[in-house]
Amino acid sequence: MSVRVSLVAAARSSALLAERFDDDRPLDHAGWHEIQLVAHTLLPLGAAELRYCSPTPRSRATADALGFAPMAQPALRECDMGRWRGWTLAEVTAREPAAVDTWLCDPRSAPHGGEPLLAFISRIGGWLDTRPACDGLILAVAEPSVVRAALIYALRAPPASYWNVDVRPLSTVTLTGGRGRWSLSLESASR
Repeated sequence: MSVRVSLVAAARSSALLAERFDDDRPLDHAGWHEIQLVAHTLLPLGAAELRYCSPTPRSRATADALGFAPMAQPALRECDMGRWRGWTLAEVTAREPAAVDTWLCDPRSAPHGGEPLLAFISRIGGWLDTRPACDGLILAVAEPSVVRAALIYALRAPPASYWNVDVRPLSTVTLTGGRGRWSLSLESASR
């Protein structure tokens, strides 16, 4: 039996250029406004048999605002960025340019002292692979980085592809399959 997992990227908590690694900030005004604009298209996902979310404040707030009543999943947390936690990419690049280059080029590296990109992708893939078989849909509201990692894992793409996937706030994607055999499922809006 295959599993259908729809992933919804959390609404924003800051302007894109102000996003920080492991950002625990709640939704900002723009994020709440975006939820109101798209809620009617996302509400049907609330009928999912199982509903999860990342443990971050903005993932929980996004799911709650949509009425999903999710269960927080520690496995869906963002990549552990070690000493870079709370910094923007620009700040880290200014302080540690060689470390940033290493991190961007080698998915096994963790110059920040946290979790390597490859381990993060594997952790998210492990969460996907352990979803219980069910006839209905499974829903997860997660940080964009988590959605990216899930896509890379599901498509068995090279880890470096992670940097080429743009996941916008409140975007959705559905993965179908199970235990290491996943497919990207694009569905029409006219369901």
